[in-house]
Amino acid sequence: QVQLVESGGGLVQAGGSLRLSCVVFGIIFRLYNMAWYRQAPGKQRELVAGITSAGSTNYMDSVKGRFTISRDNAKGLLYLQMNTLKSEDTAVYYCKIQSYSNWGQGTQVTVSS
Repeated sequence: QVQLVESGGGLVQAGGSLRLSCVVFGIIFRLYNMAWYRQAPGKQRELVAGITSAGSTNYMDSVKGRFTISRDNAKGLLYLQMNTLKSEDTAVYYCKIQSYSNWGQGTQVTVSS
């Protein structure tokens, strides 16, 4: 059974940093493209960053230079390092296996200005 569990969210002041983690169960993790999405109140869920099985990355424009997506294939872990956080980064963050429809419970990130 495929399962995704996100962690690492919290309340942080603007300019601060957080590192999100996602552990994935039920797949051969290294074979899959992964991504982080976020959903702010009243807004649609949006793609924040993606990483291929080969390690290539892409980012939405508003987080380029501030966020870094990475993966540890040996541990089945996906990360999102978020620096220089802004109030507009406030959202629930989700990790996703790009070729699956499953979602985890998400982790709340709140940035106070």
